[in-house]
Amino acid sequence: MFRIVPLLFLFCASLAIGSETNPMNSIAEAYVRLVLAVGQHDADYVDAYYGPPEWKEKAKAGNKPLTEIRKTAEGLLTELQQIRAAARMTGKGSMRHTFLTKQLHAVVARVRLLLGEKMTFDEESLALYDGVAPTYSESHFKVLIKELDALLPGEGSLTQRFGDYRKQFIIPPDKLDAVFTAAINEARKRTKEYVTLPADEDFTVEYVTGKSWSAYNWYKGGHRSLIQVNTQLPIYIERAIDLAAHEGYPGHHVYNALLETNLLEKNGWVEFSVYPLFSPQSLIAEGSANYGKEVAFPAADRLRFEKEILFPLAGLDPAGAEKYYQVLEVAAKFSYAGNEAARGYLDGKISRDQARQWLVDYSLYSRDRAEQRMKFFEQYRSYVINYNYGEDLVKHYIESRGGTDDHPQQRWELFVDLLSSLRLASDLE
Repeated sequence: MFRIVPLLFLFCASLAIGSETNPMNSIAEAYVRLVLAVGQHDADYVDAYYGPPEWKEKAKAGNKPLTEIRKTAEGLLTELQQIRAAARMTGKGSMRHTFLTKQLHAVVARVRLLLGEKMTFDEESLALYDGVAPTYSESHFKVLIKELDALLPGEGSLTQRFGDYRKQFIIPPDKLDAVFTAAINEARKRTKEYVTLPADEDFTVEYVTGKSWSAYNWYKGGHRSLIQVNTQLPIYIERAIDLAAHEGYPGHHVYNALLETNLLEKNGWVEFSVYPLFSPQSLIAEGSANYGKEVAFPAADRLRFEKEILFPLAGLDPAGAEKYYQVLEVAAKFSYAGNEAARGYLDGKISRDQARQWLVDYSLYSRDRAEQRMKFFEQYRSYVINYNYGEDLVKHYIESRGGTDDHPQQRWELFVDLLSSLRLASDLE
């Protein structure tokens, strides 16, 4: 591999951002190999890889020590700094440089954590995901409790009343596949009206149990995904579209397929053959997948489709759908309560029991669902900000540029551009 002096010489001599002699190509390859090396120490780290198989095999055989991985990553960051200083960079070349820089900083941060270094919740999220979610006091959620309480009057705690009310909207297990398949097909149809996808794109669905997450997209490369849905806890009717859009169309499956097509295959940028989960890329991935539900299914249109198609498939009475979605709209405002539970628990300011009770009180979770969420916090830590804070950033980025409900074409164009680009969290603020 070329080192710093030859890299700079080649860069200054060619000034060809996309050429074979572009020094960032060798840095990108080294970055991919480092991500695979970290994956030997952290089973959750490599979310997807579809590059040369021999690189993965070499990472397994080498079992590179974490201290060596950190030193190599820091050396690559030095090279990137010197490349930036040596020549003026614009356009995609500059964006690629920034992307690699932030991704490599996240590699270093994850290695530091694996080596036992302590960071606060916010320090960790900034280092790994390029963002810090806002904080909310308990009084903020108490105001929301009053708003939801007015919609669901009665005896007992609001969490209990909310849970009891939602039971009538659980998809029966024997109807889940039919409902989920219908939701996927509709999400795919709507997405393909606006997005040009590879002709061979596809995914398969598996139903699993015993996971800390509700669903997961495992991107396999070649424009294919495996989507797993966790059926351990009840699945409510609204989750069919949520999961179909988030994991599939226009969410993770589309995001990964567009990156593979536009950046790996067309540009030859090998850094997009790997996806390290604990990296700035995840905030865009999760945020866009969450916002993608709204892009594909605007609220009024979604309600119509669910009442006419999904409710009957699930054997549910659509008569109460309007009120149910009114309740869910208010309940969605509690989203950041989970961040506060994770932040307090992971920072050592509240106990595990206190964090779980917070989820019961302010995320309106059953005790079983709160326990599942605690396991997610323990496994993925500050990753939780990528869902709500990521969605808010993506929503603001697109809607502030005219991509609103009443301009669906503009919204889709901005959304697809974001999915196919190198933008990260700080680019959206």
